[in-house]
Amino acid sequence: MALRREHPTWGGRKLKAILEESHPALRFPSSYTINAWLRKKDLVKPRRRRLGPTYVVTPLTPATTPNEVWATDFKGQFRLGNGTLCYPLTASDLASRFILSCEGFDRIDGELVWPIFDRMFREFGLPQVIRSDNGPPFGSHGLAGLSRLSVKWMRLGIRHERIKPGHPEQNGVHERMHRTLKQETARPGKKNLLQQQERFDEFRDEFNDERPHEAIGMRCPSKVYRSSGRAYRGMPELEYPLADDVREVASNGVVCMPDGERFHLAAALARERVGIQEVDDGRWLLVFASMELGHYDEREKRFTPKGGETKNGSGATS
Repeated sequence: MALRREHPTWGGRKLKAILEESHPALRFPSSYTINAWLRKKDLVKPRRRRLGPTYVVTPLTPATTPNEVWATDFKGQFRLGNGTLCYPLTASDLASRFILSCEGFDRIDGELVWPIFDRMFREFGLPQVIRSDNGPPFGSHGLAGLSRLSVKWMRLGIRHERIKPGHPEQNGVHERMHRTLKQETARPGKKNLLQQQERFDEFRDEFNDERPHEAIGMRCPSKVYRSSGRAYRGMPELEYPLADDVREVASNGVVCMPDGERFHLAAALARERVGIQEVDDGRWLLVFASMELGHYDEREKRFTPKGGETKNGSGATS
């Protein structure tokens, strides 16, 4: 115990080694036992539990009519003739098999992806659901797996469904299209990204307008697909008629509560409006769009996410 107090960062193995060298005639207990004694004497501060990756898995909606469920993903990257990598972003309507977009990028970047969805929404209207995996830019390891992209979808009233990690078969229709895309456009890749995009556009036109598909009665996807009746008119401002107050999340993801306490909510919600509703004396429910984010307790100065760990008013995890 005295040696630990002299060297408060040394663990059981180091202490055992030093003691054995200093007292070769004595037998010492194992390092595990020494560590147990250190904990018993309050000489070891408990480590904060490191949280592993957070994945969000949701129920999956059957796609029976066009625009009920869109699927999106970044198909695996491949090398172009000039040595650079191409990352194809794809989106398709699951009911009709219609490819909505196939866009090649030189990197995965959420800021580059949003304009593609903005263009699709303007051309085809809004779907009920968008299905993706949990990876960026669709998801994150933050609160509720939110990303800047999924936050925009939610503001438009689109539900975001996420498949289970390591189970691409849950997005099987889209993955099957990916196999055809890879066979016909990436083996080999074109010389540069511009030429590769031309090949993607040719493939999309052929797949949608000329290629019969067994799953839709040997019709072409363009014969089955129709634009959504939900028109896209830009990003709406969220309203919270049932909320007691509406707060804007700061650019650093921090929100200020009615009692003056601040805590980090989510980087993905920066500059977004969240509704807060007092559900009990000093207990507030935080809501974004239609999603309940969690509860803040004024007495304990803690925010508890839905199904997650708590955060105190200073933003620290406990």
